[in-house]
Amino acid sequence: MSSVDLLQTLGNKYSAEILDATDEPRSAQELSDELGIPIATCYRRIDELTEHDLLELHDNVLSDDRRRIKVYRRNVDAVCVEFDEALAVDIEERSKVTNALDEAWRTLSEG
Repeated sequence: MSSVDLLQTLGNKYSAEILDATDEPRSAQELSDELGIPIATCYRRIDELTEHDLLELHDNVLSDDRRRIKVYRRNVDAVCVEFDEALAVDIEERSKVTNALDEAWRTLSEG
C-alpha cells in the first residue's frame, strides 16, 4: 500500500475518529451512535480502514436478540507522517502482547 493511499484513507472524514474510538472493540452501530456518524458512512470507513490493515475484525458477538454482530478494534497504536525528501507514513502496530492481554482480559470479564 502506498503512503499516498494510506494518507488519503486517514484523511477521510470520520476515519481518525473511528480509529480513536476502537481502542476497545466496537460494533459499527456503536461507533455510529457514539460518534454521530451515519451508519452507511460508518460501514464505508470501516471497510476502508480494514482494507488498509488499520482496523481489524476482532470478534463476532451474540447480541441480546441472538444476532451475530461484528466488532472491530484498531490494529495500530500510532501513525507518523513525514515530509522529508518524500512522503512517508509509518504505522506502529498494536503489539502482540497488548493483543494477548486484551484477549485474556475480555475472556476473564465474560466469565
